[in-house]
Amino acid sequence: MNDANCLFCRILRGEISSHKVYEDEHVYAFEDIDPKAPTHVLVIPKKHFAGLNHARAEDAELIGRCHLVAADIARKRDIEKGYRTVLNVGPESGQSVFHLHVHLIGGRKLSWPPG
Repeated sequence: MNDANCLFCRILRGEISSHKVYEDEHVYAFEDIDPKAPTHVLVIPKKHFAGLNHARAEDAELIGRCHLVAADIARKRDIEKGYRTVLNVGPESGQSVFHLHVHLIGGRKLSWPPG
């Protein structure tokens, strides 16, 4: 189920190009166009829902799969000493595309607290 106007759904349909990092039947991962670190990959479910606050119990496996894909990408990029997975939820968190997505950020020292 895709949203016709959603930027990430348009990427999934091939209407907008992206630099693909990973894809399977449930998940798609691509390089962020405005990276905040040497590795900044977005991992999105192929099912559209606006964010974690719109997820349902049946989406739990899909959300977990997004995180496991992020971990696999981190392993392949040799950044396991430190990386972050981030789910921004709502406009006050900085979410600007309302299709659930996991940011995989790493490849440099990350400070805390973020933002």
